[in-house]
Amino acid sequence: MKKTADKSRYKPRVIDAAVEKYLSTFGAVCIEGPKWCGKTWTSSFHSNSEFLIGDPANNFQNRALAEMSPALILDGETPRLLDEWQEVPTVWDAVRYTVDQRADKGQFILTGSSTPKRKGVLHSGAGRIGKLRMRTMSLYESGESSGAVSLETLCNGELNAAMTGEVDLRDLAYYTVRGGFPGNLNVAPENAFLLPQSYLDAILDDDSQRIDNKKYDTAKMRLLMRSLARNESTMATKAKLLSDIKENDDEVIDADTITTYLDVFDRLFLLDNQPPFSTNIRSSVRVKQAEKRHFCDPSLACALLKATPEKLIGDLKTFGFLFEALAERDLKIYAESFGANLYHYRDYNNKEADAVIELPNGNWCAFEIKLGANQIDKAAESLTALRDDILKNDGIAPSVLCVICGMSNAAYKRPDGVFVVPITALKN
Repeated sequence: MKKTADKSRYKPRVIDAAVEKYLSTFGAVCIEGPKWCGKTWTSSFHSNSEFLIGDPANNFQNRALAEMSPALILDGETPRLLDEWQEVPTVWDAVRYTVDQRADKGQFILTGSSTPKRKGVLHSGAGRIGKLRMRTMSLYESGESSGAVSLETLCNGELNAAMTGEVDLRDLAYYTVRGGFPGNLNVAPENAFLLPQSYLDAILDDDSQRIDNKKYDTAKMRLLMRSLARNESTMATKAKLLSDIKENDDEVIDADTITTYLDVFDRLFLLDNQPPFSTNIRSSVRVKQAEKRHFCDPSLACALLKATPEKLIGDLKTFGFLFEALAERDLKIYAESFGANLYHYRDYNNKEADAVIELPNGNWCAFEIKLGANQIDKAAESLTALRDDILKNDGIAPSVLCVICGMSNAAYKRPDGVFVVPITALKN
């Protein structure tokens, strides 16, 4: 049987190791994430047979077969891929039941680009089906990062100083506008916005209308998307989004509609917000508990803002927010590969860190993300001030301080103990 993934053309993904680990641990693995991020190719690469529920051939014959007899589509060499299982939610329970009956590991790989309501799914799959979140490609996966610096090693306080090469601002702008969708690699800079734009149209016109079998107002959804793009990499509240829409688009959307649409976007994996660092650092400093807003890929914000590489270079403030989104996407991919989690930090003393990585052993590392090398000194001062403030308040300070920079040409440790690492030299 011909498989979706051509192993000779497969680009390795950071998640590959986790897929193998989960297959050896669970009866089935569910890989979730945004459309077009590479779930099907990665799952096909790790499987020995496949059944594509969303295949439109013969008037969606596969979907009809899955609806009539979910158990029938499970027969095949394992691991067996069941692509886009959410199209027929009863497949989940059929997989869970079959895993119980076979009592063996690595039987199935399911993929899903949306999360259905619990209706029709009788069992959570806990203990039988392990879930993994897949994202768009990091710069290391797409080949734009040399991988000279390991984030895991860095978070353990180790770094070998090295020259990492000059970086062109135009390249960083292109990587941000192009994003990490595998199908958009090697596209000419002037056409980089087309796929993300098409992605958003597909979400609005198709996926959002099918997820709950309801007709949502796509014009209002687009207004909310534009507001989210204008507030990319900020802690904008729902009230701020409402105000932003009224101010910039001269339109009014009620709060309940905002809540409903944000839930739909979340369940379509369109958003990938960054939670606040809430671990008890044993300090009297109060930490703000607001998520930092992100699309699943910075290219989507660029498409909504009609930002080309040239426009970003002409608006470095906007570029800074979008570059931060790109860097935090990569940090999340790398951190999760070694069991760490990504957060952000901001307290009521106005001390902040763009990114926080909490390690499995409880240690945490604070990062500032800056586009230009001329911002490194100020970023390092901010990080050391944060550390000193936490210590003054009898808290547990970050074990590592680091500035992730766009335009730096070297990875090194400063005299004040702050590491500096170019985003184009980082890997997991």
